[in-house]
Order: sequence, then C-alpha cells, then structure tokens
Amino acid sequence: MELDNFVSQHAPGESDDRFELENGKLLDIDVDGTVLTKAGSMIAYQGDLSFTGRSSAEGGLGGFIKSKVSGEGTPVMEVEGTGHLYVADQEKQIQVLSLADGESISVNGNDVLAFEAAVDYSISTIGSLGGASAAGLTNVFLTGPGLIAITTHGDPLVLEPPVKTDPDATVAWSADLSPGIETNRSLSDAIGQSSGETYQMEFTGQSGFVVIQPFEERPQHHEG
Repeated sequence: MELDNFVSQHAPGESDDRFELENGKLLDIDVDGTVLTKAGSMIAYQGDLSFTGRSSAEGGLGGFIKSKVSGEGTPVMEVEGTGHLYVADQEKQIQVLSLADGESISVNGNDVLAFEAAVDYSISTIGSLGGASAAGLTNVFLTGPGLIAITTHGDPLVLEPPVKTDPDATVAWSADLSPGIETNRSLSDAIGQSSGETYQMEFTGQSGFVVIQPFEERPQHHEG
C-alpha cells in the first residue's frame, strides 16, 4: 500500500456524532464541555482539553471501578474543553449506546469506557463472590439522557431472563433486573476445580436483558 493511501485510508472519519467509532476498538469523542472516561483509556487527543483524575474515595467518582478482591481502584478521568479525544481499552470491542431520558442500564464497572456528563450514575455492589472473582462485584447504574460507551471482549450476546451467567463474562443488564449470586459445587467439580465453588449470577423474571461476552475477564492480582 502506498504511503499516501495508508494515511488517507486510516484518517479519522468526519461526522457530527458526539461519540464516533473510528473502528470497533477505538472511540473518537467530540468534546465540547465535559465527558467522563475510564482512566488510562486516552490514546490521543486534539484541541484544548484538560484532564482531571477523580480518585477520591469519598463522594466522587473514585471507587467507580473498585475491586474488593485486589483492593485496587481504577479512577475515572473528567475531560473538559473543546477538541477530539481518542479512547480505547486493551483492544476490547466498543459499544455506543444512547440512553433516553430516565432510561437506565447497569454495567460492570470494568466495562464502562466513557459517558456524557449529563448521564447520572450510582455505584452498587452485587452480593459477594467470596474472592473468587472481581467481575460483577462493582457495577455502575447509568441513567440517561446521554451517550455511554461500554466495552466487551469480542462481540456481545444479549439474552433474556431467566438465565444464569458467569460473573467474569457478564457485562451489563437492564435496569429492571436485580441479579443474585449463587454457588454451584457440582459445576465446580465437573470442570475440575475441587477447591472452592463456582459462582454464578442469577437473573430471574420474564422481562429485560443480560449482556454477556465470549471471554472470562479474570481479576488482576497485585503483589503487595
């Protein structure tokens, strides 16, 4: 491929979209004001933008992606100004969703990439996984109106309840669902994990949806 063709073929697209996917794994955010993103997700930016870390554990966005297993927290960046912000998260697929006024979704904290400042959020903890898994512990309840961007390892699959899922593969679920945590020793024995139990998220009811990914996102353990 000639150099000029390479440059033109991979140049950013031009649209009026606030959140524009340049490809399945790279998001271009047209910032005019304030947007919130996962810390560490910025790979480039153009224009006049300032970045403020929100790592306070008291009343801020700190603890947003807090792992009770590792004790580590992944803070969120508040990006202000005018320009283009390019974000990505370890080659994960990005899904851009538009929430209507009052519309809500609950997302695994690790899978939230960015959202507009107009979107309200609250943090919730779903049960206890006994240290077996970090995914599914801390979730972010996002309420529109506004755009949000979530990430998945591979293409997501959306299921209707009732369904039981692996917490490490569970990305998000609709606001009307309230999952529980259950253990399954027989499943644990079947896959050769004789110590401990296999934990599952249980979604009951006849409405709503659950988003899963074809990947088990294991917690990262840090040496102390």
